[in-house]
Amino acid sequence: MMNWVRHSILGFLTLSALGLGGSSAPAADPTYWQDVRPVLRRNCTVCHKESKLRELEISGGLALDTLEAIRKGGKRPVLKPGKPDESLFITLLTHQAANRRMPLDADPLPDATIALLRKWVERGAPEGQKPKSDDNSSNVTPPTPGRTRKLPIRFTSKVAELTLPIGPLPPVAAVAFSPDGKQLATGIYGRVTIWDMAHVQPVKVLTNVLGAVNDLKFSPDGRTLAVAGGQPSARGDLRLFDTKSYQLIRALGGHLDTVSGIDWSPDSSKLLSASFDKTVRLWDVKTGAVLHTYTGHSDVVYAVRFGPRGEWYATASKDRTTRIVDAKTGISQLTFSGNNDEILAVAVVPDGSQVVTSGMEPQLSWWNAKTAAREKRQNGHGVAVYELAFNSTGTVLVSAGADRRVNIWNTKTGTVLKPLSAEAVAFAVAVDATGQRVAAGGADGLTRVWDVASGRQLLTLWDGPSESPVGEWLAQTPEGYLAAAPTLTPRATWKIGGKPPVKPAVTSPLMNSDLVIKISRGETVPPPVLK
Repeated sequence: MMNWVRHSILGFLTLSALGLGGSSAPAADPTYWQDVRPVLRRNCTVCHKESKLRELEISGGLALDTLEAIRKGGKRPVLKPGKPDESLFITLLTHQAANRRMPLDADPLPDATIALLRKWVERGAPEGQKPKSDDNSSNVTPPTPGRTRKLPIRFTSKVAELTLPIGPLPPVAAVAFSPDGKQLATGIYGRVTIWDMAHVQPVKVLTNVLGAVNDLKFSPDGRTLAVAGGQPSARGDLRLFDTKSYQLIRALGGHLDTVSGIDWSPDSSKLLSASFDKTVRLWDVKTGAVLHTYTGHSDVVYAVRFGPRGEWYATASKDRTTRIVDAKTGISQLTFSGNNDEILAVAVVPDGSQVVTSGMEPQLSWWNAKTAAREKRQNGHGVAVYELAFNSTGTVLVSAGADRRVNIWNTKTGTVLKPLSAEAVAFAVAVDATGQRVAAGGADGLTRVWDVASGRQLLTLWDGPSESPVGEWLAQTPEGYLAAAPTLTPRATWKIGGKPPVKPAVTSPLMNSDLVIKISRGETVPPPVLK
């Protein structure tokens, strides 16, 4: 793991070029309010802020959201006003050793940008005049549910309607089952929740992730969870967590933009990452080293999938192509072309015979993995498809679409077996290894789980921040049964037949976690009786 100083100023120095390099000439004497703070707000304070100081993996113990915090530094000062040559704030920008120079794994900052920063320090790091319109907010991240004005969110079932003041909800952009199917990981902005599917409740919440969570995957051996995301036009974030303790193992830095998709090699020794920086990186998980960087795409790479033995991988790109790349050499072997729009999703048939793609053109294309010939093209979604996923044996293929549908496909004919209503734009989808359950993350901030064989919806899941280590949470069945955090239900408003119940005890039969667990296993239970 990089030392604290390098980690602490990584976000600031990496992105300063974006904020300053292309701007008009600043004032003769740069000031904090006029020149420095806007850069920090746009690019740095998502990680380096006082509220993150205890999460050293994110902040490195350094806050940059106030001038006082910058002057204070972390374990040691990074800024010595009037002495740029003695300020790590400046000296690490021009270090001769590439493995110490900031920003890491990137070209040096432009001379003009370094000169501007140096001049600010040389002039004593002046504060300047605070703008009258300043809102005293240094955080540019989306509002955190629970810390802003609450909006009502409704959970409907066959017998009742439950309303909770928990909105607005960030979308669920990533979902993944553990290899044994006992856990389900869901990702929203700045947060990953691990659900125990045997007891239908969250057991762990990870907040030491940066920005958006675009993808997450359990390793095939079940020992590691990889979480991918970051900030647009900033450094990508890729983190590995041990699944026994969910402690951070390592952060893999190097992508110059957000990481959009990841995949594990079958033996769990390597990890692929696709990025908005137009590259794919192959990582050695044990050492954290980059084995190769594929640069053959001319635009954003959205997704990536290994072949069945890890000998090759397939990509999906905004440049409207899919590539088959040799995993040993990083050399492209085949190009799947003929698409008229962006390819957002890719999946590999587990026997390696075919590659399936989709995207802004919502049809699913089935390609021969050896010849790059398109063997069939099937309709099933009305608009864009965001993710595709096979189960481990290839008997089930699922897709998530912007048409608020999750489709289960016949893997032999390529036709839709069961269209499932996701009730919101479905950004992410996963199927467990046995092919028995499918989960989808929605734009409405909810995760839904279905039984594959019957197409029956089993659960609607939600979790949010609170003082509890696992946050507030709720699991509801279509029948109306509910399991929830004790702190959540007192805030609930119930309606039956469109009218509030006269007595709260009327809805008490719905609060039954045992029946929620049974339904989650696909069992049939008696419907609730409300008086």
